[in-house]
Amino acid sequence: MSVLTRDEAQTRAQLLDVHHYLVDLDLTTGAETFDSTSTVRFTARAAGDTFVELKPETLHSATLDGEALDPAALTGNRLPLTLTEGEHELTVTTTMRYSRTGEGMHRFTDPTDGESYVYTQLFMEDVQRVFAAFDQPDLKAVFDVTVTAPEGWTVLANGITEQQPDGRWKAATTPLLSTYFVCVAAGPWHSVRTEHAGLPFGIHCRRSLAPHLDADADEILAVTKACYDRFHEKFDEPYPFDSYDQAFVPEFNAGAMENPGLVTFRDEFVFRSAVTVTERQTRAMVIAHEMAHMWFGDLVTLRWWDDIWLNESFAEYMGYQTVNEACADLFPDTWVDFGVTRKAWGYEADQRPSTHPVAPDPEAVPDTASALLNFDGISYAKGASALRQLVAWLGEKDFLAGINIHFKRHKFGNATLADFIDNLAAATDRDVHGWAEQWLRTTGVDTLTPRLDGEGSRWSLTVDRQGSRPHRVDVGVYDRDALDALVLRERREIDVPQEAPLELNGPRPALVVLNEGDLTYAKVRFDETSGATVLKALSAIPDPVTRAVVWNSLRDMVRDGELAPAAYLEAARTHLPQETELSLVQGVLGFARTQIADRYVSEDERPAALATIGEIARALLRRTEDGEAPGLRLTAVRTFVDSATTPEKLASWLEEGTVHGGPELDPELRWRILARLAVLGATDETVIAAELERDPSATGQEGAALCRAALPDPAAKEAAWSALFDTDDLSNYLFTATARGFWQPEQAELVRDYVSRFYAAATALGDRRGAAMAEAAGRYAFPAYAIDADALALGESHLAADTMIPALHRKLVDQLDDLRRALTVRES
Repeated sequence: MSVLTRDEAQTRAQLLDVHHYLVDLDLTTGAETFDSTSTVRFTARAAGDTFVELKPETLHSATLDGEALDPAALTGNRLPLTLTEGEHELTVTTTMRYSRTGEGMHRFTDPTDGESYVYTQLFMEDVQRVFAAFDQPDLKAVFDVTVTAPEGWTVLANGITEQQPDGRWKAATTPLLSTYFVCVAAGPWHSVRTEHAGLPFGIHCRRSLAPHLDADADEILAVTKACYDRFHEKFDEPYPFDSYDQAFVPEFNAGAMENPGLVTFRDEFVFRSAVTVTERQTRAMVIAHEMAHMWFGDLVTLRWWDDIWLNESFAEYMGYQTVNEACADLFPDTWVDFGVTRKAWGYEADQRPSTHPVAPDPEAVPDTASALLNFDGISYAKGASALRQLVAWLGEKDFLAGINIHFKRHKFGNATLADFIDNLAAATDRDVHGWAEQWLRTTGVDTLTPRLDGEGSRWSLTVDRQGSRPHRVDVGVYDRDALDALVLRERREIDVPQEAPLELNGPRPALVVLNEGDLTYAKVRFDETSGATVLKALSAIPDPVTRAVVWNSLRDMVRDGELAPAAYLEAARTHLPQETELSLVQGVLGFARTQIADRYVSEDERPAALATIGEIARALLRRTEDGEAPGLRLTAVRTFVDSATTPEKLASWLEEGTVHGGPELDPELRWRILARLAVLGATDETVIAAELERDPSATGQEGAALCRAALPDPAAKEAAWSALFDTDDLSNYLFTATARGFWQPEQAELVRDYVSRFYAAATALGDRRGAAMAEAAGRYAFPAYAIDADALALGESHLAADTMIPALHRKLVDQLDDLRRALTVRES
């Protein structure tokens, strides 16, 4: 299959003006394939040769202006067209194959009740798996979609759908859309419908999840309506589509997809087990993120994939900011969670060899395969952080004025970075073009370190900057009071680089925190006195956002070899039992458990690390015995389970169906406990099968796959490996579950021989099953716990051969960099 190059897209956009698609899909032809017919009306501005893209199981016919084309002319995914100047009509009839990988038209049969569901995910190049199209974002067109579906199914689409007298479903004609935004979701959906601001709103899930959606419907719809209203306060352009549906769909690869009028979400967001408020907050943020895309991405769309940050960075920033504003009663400070989770993702991505500018040069994104690699912590977290810094520097009023100029000038069209910056510049006297060059066209993370000079009651603060970007930051200056608590002396806003040192009145402060409000994107370090204070008194810092900044600093100091992993664990042991912000507890414990205990300490040091994490979990369990902090208690239980080194307590919880003192075990906790027991060799296939009979749901199937792969038994490992790489029977989710179970730090010797088998197996898998499964193999099936020089050399030799598809290559570049870092931390 040929990937589309930027040059080809530019040439085709100069030749064609695409007007209208009529897409007809028949979903009644069986469980493996469906029939698809697309008719495209377009204008050729001159005579010339071009092509239309499609990836059919069978190409039955194609006609151009009534003349038959030879189906044998289809080469890969391209059907060549020779055009005269003027109007044309192309009709292509195919049989297409359903996907099991979350790409194109994905089909899922629910093991709970046997009901089937299909939905499209047409991002980047996957519209070609559903219907023939001129597949690039700047050839927008109007779409009319009709669908023949089995009896009892409901069909959802970008516009309001109605069932016709002949049984077919017809969607309302869309405004101008890029091809990758077309969406159909069909099945016996359970739906909750309402109306808001004169538009129909709906939320949908598979029938087996109906009680769980109903339980959360009020919250989901309240968040949706609040964000909708807030965006209408911010944006001059009204919501541009005729309805707003949100479908929670099975086996979805991403968190969500911003299809106009029909946003699709992974249906794990329909919570069937207990969750914490931070997990509900994440769902709210994703709802807001996707709604922001209705303007930035859908109404105004990038011209080519080098500007993906225009979609994702904007939606990421607006998602957090809008939930923070519109849903403060439910989620009082989303920026704490952003700082400790999403921002850490950006910092890590920006320090890898694979880093790239937020807005890369067009030449750096020559084709769609390279564009797909940029959906990462740079385009999301770093880009959102840069926008947050821009708002702090520019002011929200001017920022929103520039955004509204952008929408007005480019609505239902396409735009570039240059357009965006010009429109921002039209709303301010500040040098936005200079800001963009320094923030969007560069890579890496600046480091800011305070330097204090003086004596007695006269001190000055100079910020040493390692890097090149300008920063506007808050500086927090703290003293110790008579009870040894930290008290804020003053907070000052400064620009870095400074024109002059910041003069401080009073004695030398106990603590100076740069970027206290977390408004810029930079690593923060401490002067010697502040560093000592942090380790002793971190939990005494009054503002949770500032604590997030400090924890992030300690995190990347560990990663940079500047702070011993044991010192981080000791800080966590000292301060987490007093921490009140749940997102901080989850973030710190997550890093401690998955990075420090599993990767950064040696095999000999690991039991002590797990013991410390277990001690923290027990302290949190004691603190939450009164039942007033259920989210904190749930986090403690999860951490205790994941860190257990002996099976007795876990086995008793599973047998009794409850944690002593609560909570009772729901399906998520039961599978989590069973997975840890499998790792410890304290369960077997009989118990796993019995648990699957108890919970035969899709999530149960995934839990069983993970547990079976985690058993410390050679036959179980070989069976799991064969399922991953020797056949293509596993869906994307079952593949991920099996891979997550396979590699365990406790079983390094058992699976050592599989390390050398991984690269050839993953390369072949990527060639057979494509980018989504290759990325899953690189992310979840990589031997992450083989941390030694030989494993690193083996991986580097395979990368040097460069025989794998780009999605796998990029993921392995990142994995090997993490391995290299883990080795460095262990040696420091």
